[in-house]
Amino acid sequence: MTAKGAEIVCVGTEMLLGEIVNTNATYLAKALAELGIPHYYQTVVGDNRQRIHGVLALATSRSQVVLFTGGVGPTPDDLTTEAIAEFFGVPLVEHPELWPDIEASFARRGRLAPASNRKQTFLPAGAAVLPNPVGTAPGMVWEPQPGLLILTFPGVPTEMQAMWTATAVPELTQRGLTGDRLHSRILHYWGISESALAEKVQPFFELSDPTVAPYASKGQVRLRLTTRGQTPEAAAAVLTPIESQILALTGEYCFGQDDDTLVRVVARRLQARQETLAVAESCTGGGLGQALTAESGSSAYFVGGVIAYSNEAKVRLLGVNPETLTAHGAVSGPVAAEMAVGARARLGSNWAIAITGIAGPGGATPEKPVGTVWIGIAGADGVQTHLETLGDRRGRDWVRQTSVAAALDRLRRRLD
Repeated sequence: MTAKGAEIVCVGTEMLLGEIVNTNATYLAKALAELGIPHYYQTVVGDNRQRIHGVLALATSRSQVVLFTGGVGPTPDDLTTEAIAEFFGVPLVEHPELWPDIEASFARRGRLAPASNRKQTFLPAGAAVLPNPVGTAPGMVWEPQPGLLILTFPGVPTEMQAMWTATAVPELTQRGLTGDRLHSRILHYWGISESALAEKVQPFFELSDPTVAPYASKGQVRLRLTTRGQTPEAAAAVLTPIESQILALTGEYCFGQDDDTLVRVVARRLQARQETLAVAESCTGGGLGQALTAESGSSAYFVGGVIAYSNEAKVRLLGVNPETLTAHGAVSGPVAAEMAVGARARLGSNWAIAITGIAGPGGATPEKPVGTVWIGIAGADGVQTHLETLGDRRGRDWVRQTSVAAALDRLRRRLD
């Protein structure tokens, strides 16, 4: 493909108003990279003909492939198809073969297709239909002038993604627009800051192939190793040796790669050992149990949990000694230990995790500021406690979410 590359244009006033998050651009950017198609520009434009024309004027001057999402529905503010046709000075032509598919889509939901949906059967003269396998709004693929290809998709992410995979990728491949594909390997870290990890692997940032880059999100740090290659095997030959060198320096903190999450890693280890887990939660209010049960098949290793928010509940449901609460307070290592031991005994699991902490913004003391969290992990070999000092700058949800991840990582290390 030429150096002009591809451009993504997302149409919808709702994105400009902040009413929805533009996930389509993220998806398409990654998808283009995986196909080896250079991608240099993204634009968000409202539902306005003149502004869409302005975006088209700029995009067609600098890009070879322009991908539109949004504005291809049946309502009056769905203007993408009409605006594109007007910009190139061509009429809209009906594709009557599309109407039965639209009617069938409505019939599957027990409804009649409104007459307004017939608007979706019209495309610019010369454009071909880009089929929509899961919705009523077809897209188009059109070469209005030599060296320029336009594809349109509905703004609904599930429909856009299905169309991309089923129809757009084969189209782009057939036209010879794909190149050596980008292949990335993501290493996931917990318990180390982005700056500390960067110091450990600084020499690798100077590599040109593969490139190595860090980024952080929600307390987790990732390293992305990226190379170009015609096949996954060719890419692996480049990525694997560098990955091994990096892990030799940072393996203590790395819990997985690519699609791994802390829950999935812990789940695999529990299942490999044929062991089970229970939880006892205070400040996280069920967040740990929710994270564990979000994975399909979690009943194979997760037996249940207790949300013991008050001191009374900790005593009655988990068997925490009232004297321990009096002597140390609810947010303490001894209480976390007794919560974990109690959950393990009452629920009959091999392992138990307990979390007690101060999520804020209230409830703190000089000795126990917001973000003070104690984690207890009980197993057949005894109970261990860990203090996490998470701070208060990012708010209550940050403390709760990070506590869940920190607890899972502590168990992961224990299961090694």
